[in-house]
Order: sequence, then C-alpha cells, then structure tokens
Amino acid sequence: MILQECRGGALHGTYQVERAGSVSGELRPPGDKSVSHRAVIFGGIARGRTEITGFLNSADCEGTLRAFLSMGVGVDRISPHRLILESPGLSQLSEPRDVLDFGNSGTAVRLMTGLLSGVPGFRVLTGDESLRSRPMRRVTEPLSRMGALLDGRKDGSLLPLSVRGARLSPITYDNVHRSAQVKSAILLAGLSASGPSTVIEEVQTRDHTERLLPRFGGRVEVRENRVTVWPSELAGTDIVVPGDISSAAFFIALALLVPGSALTLSGVGLNPTRTAFLDILSLMGAAIDSRPDPAGEGGEPFGTLGVSFRELSSCTVPLSMIPSAIDEIPVLAVLAAFANGRTEIRGAGELRVKESDRIAAMVAALRTVGVTVEEFPDGLAVLGLGPDRVLRGGRIDSRHDHRIAMAMAVLATRLPRGESLLITGTDFVETSFPGFPALFNAVARP
Repeated sequence: MILQECRGGALHGTYQVERAGSVSGELRPPGDKSVSHRAVIFGGIARGRTEITGFLNSADCEGTLRAFLSMGVGVDRISPHRLILESPGLSQLSEPRDVLDFGNSGTAVRLMTGLLSGVPGFRVLTGDESLRSRPMRRVTEPLSRMGALLDGRKDGSLLPLSVRGARLSPITYDNVHRSAQVKSAILLAGLSASGPSTVIEEVQTRDHTERLLPRFGGRVEVRENRVTVWPSELAGTDIVVPGDISSAAFFIALALLVPGSALTLSGVGLNPTRTAFLDILSLMGAAIDSRPDPAGEGGEPFGTLGVSFRELSSCTVPLSMIPSAIDEIPVLAVLAAFANGRTEIRGAGELRVKESDRIAAMVAALRTVGVTVEEFPDGLAVLGLGPDRVLRGGRIDSRHDHRIAMAMAVLATRLPRGESLLITGTDFVETSFPGFPALFNAVARP
C-alpha cells in the first residue's frame, strides 16, 4: 500500500505515505459536503417528505442531521447515502432538549445560526475546540441587524452561541467577507423575515443555497451581483447530491503529478462557482477532459473528468478565482511545487481562520520536505522545480486539518524511493472524506 494508516498506539491518527509508481482506474468522489449540509437543512425545514440521494455520511453532515432529529424532524435511513426526511415545517421545529453540537463544521453552525434566528424557541449551538475558536461575528453582526437575539463568548464572536427565535426584519448586506457561509446565513434568516433580503457580492461565492431554494419552492432572484430571497414556506422534494469536487481535487492532483497516470472521476459536481480549481489548472497547462452529464441540467451540474499526467507551468492565481477555489488551495500549493517556476497565491486570507491556519500549516509542511515557500498575510508563493524535483521525507503535523493531511499525502507520492512522509493529526479526514485511505490505495500503486 502507498498510504498506511496508523490506528493505535502513539501514532494513532497518522498516515505514512510512500512514492507511487502509477495512478489509474475510475472512482466517484463522495457526496458534496456543501450540498449535503444544505439538502438536510432545506429538507429539515420543508413541510412534508424530502428524499436525499448521494448524501455524504461524514461526521460533519451527520451532525447537521442530528440537529434536525433533535428538533422533531423524522429521518428514515434507507442506506448510508440515502435518506428520507419528514418535517413539520420551519415554524414548527421544536426546542431541542440539549445543546446542538456541530463538531468541526463551520458551514453547519453558521448556516444554522441564520436559519434558527427566525424560528420560535431557544437553542444553544457549539462545536469542538477548533470550531469554538473560529470567528462567528461575520454572521452574528448582520443577523443582529435583522433583529436576531444572539449571545455568545466575546460578545457573540465565539461559540457557544445562544439563539432565541425573533421577528426578523429584511436586510440589504454587502458580503465583504466574500463568504458563501455568510451569504447563506442571511438568505436562510430571510426565509423568516418580514420582507425580501438581499446580499450584494463583489465576487460571486458558491451558489448552492440559491440553486436549492427554488427546488423546495422558495422564491430567489439572482440579478448581476445581487441575490434576493423572499419569506417562503418550503415543501419537501427529491434531491440528488453530486460528488464533491473539493474531494476530487486530491485525485486530480495525484493523476497530474504521477507520470503515466490516467484516471477517470465520475459524478463530479461541476457547479461553475466551484470549478475555479479546474480553471487554475488550465492556466498551469493541465488538460482535463470534462464531460457534463445532461441529467445535471437545471440543478447542481455534474459530469465526468478524465485526468492524466501533465508537466505544469507556474502562474499567478487571479484574485477573482480565489473565493471559488479556497478549499483547493492546499493541494494547489502541492501542485505548484512540481510546476516550472514560481506560483503566487494571494487574496486568500480566509485560510487563516479555517480548521487550522492553512497558510501557516502549508508553509511549514512544504518547507519540511524541502520546498522553498514565501509566506504572506493573505497567501503564499511556491517555487516549483518541475516534475522531477527531489524532495525529502520526514514528519509533518497536519494540525488536525483534513485538507492539509490529504494534500500532503498527494505530495508524498513523489518522494524518492525508500523515503516516506509521516503525517500526524489525520484523525479529522473522516469529517470530510470518509474512506479516503482505501480509495487512495485503490488508484495509487507502487
């Protein structure tokens, strides 16, 4: 096996990864995490029956599901990836008997803060140690302007956070954080407001919320850089969750880096607000065959990607592409190490407040294996020495950040023979990508 997973003793939560000789085969990435969260949220507030196919049964998404179970929504588990929800409707959600714990999921806790701000009752939202250190004011500030009754540590800027349902007023808000979580929190609160609410975006962020709401009967208008939602009573429907392109990104990178590779990824989400990673790779010289599936028209688009080894060139990543590629930047930095020349990534300050400080974590990890990296407050620059560059093995700390761990696992497949990379803190990979080691070993071979 290329990737050995340590499950016990002092090295529990550790990957040991060695050089790969080839990458080939076909795989379908797990369900999209962002869409899975939203499918459960909308199914949980839409009166009647909602069937979700392709659900990502990760720890993060299961936490969102448990929250609705505790508020009176019925769940019939047909299989790990197929659910049927029965909801009494948004205004009829019950008060939970306990705190709502969202684990490590910033998406879930921020969206649910917006949603529950206008729902009768009292709730307390929290998460793990990492989530309790992540900024909440970016959502509590606009929600408070709508009339939300919120309180938490440091004047509502940190979890735990109390939410008491209130009568909300509409808002027009400039999304200065360029965050889809902020936008979605406001749009979800807007479902309970007394009039239409609008979010203005200088740079468009991922639009899963706007795409899903009309499927449930919600009224949404997208015009130029403005997204407006009207108070709505939603009704249950059927939702298919595409494969997560952020998860697929690690395997796209794997195939691009290993000479002789030919890999097919099916059912991958191709939402235009999520495919900037593919656009950046095109700037770097990658030739990825993208074949959209007609079944994805009118909803969340998806299709098949064909990826093979390609010598890459460096680039300066356009600022306009950063918001839609924010989750893929760690693995993009790995690809940059094997490109020819200096790749600069700026405008990504949001990475400082993810599951870890991803800029600092990637800079430290890349330097450990011998990559020259320059660190900026809002990004990094990586000096690439081409596909044949020689790195060294060693030990790096992923800081319990799943994207750092998986990105560095991809890099380790290009170490010299006999070298390996020990990646600690991999225990949170399951929160985003269940079964990652097995799928990695299924396509990467000695």
